[in-house]
Amino acid sequence: MDDAQGLSPIAAGLWAEGPPPRLIGGRKANGEIVFPLPDEPLQPLERVELSPTGTLWSWTSQEFQPKPPFSGPEPFEPFLLGYIELANEVIVESRIVGTSIDRLKLGMPMRLVIVAFDDHRSTYAFRPEQPA
Repeated sequence: MDDAQGLSPIAAGLWAEGPPPRLIGGRKANGEIVFPLPDEPLQPLERVELSPTGTLWSWTSQEFQPKPPFSGPEPFEPFLLGYIELANEVIVESRIVGTSIDRLKLGMPMRLVIVAFDDHRSTYAFRPEQPA
């Protein structure tokens, strides 16, 4: 964990604490994996702990506050957002931490971390495997 010790998860059931922490997905009968788990799945899902590592698939910078029901930290601070491909599993949308947009590269190795979201809650994010 980075700076999230003692904070409540932003939502229940998103990750297993680890070590290392792992996102929790669901496997459909046909083998397809979904994340996050739906509140009321249309079919039975096998709970699976996803890989804590993946590769950067796409990214952007969120420069303006999202529309409601956004309930993030105030005042709003821009953040990096990307898609991380967890090999043979699923592509996950996530915050990206520990780097800057100019250092991101397509296919770069990424690792799951648990970080503070605001003063009371933690969330998941990915950071480059190597210091960037």
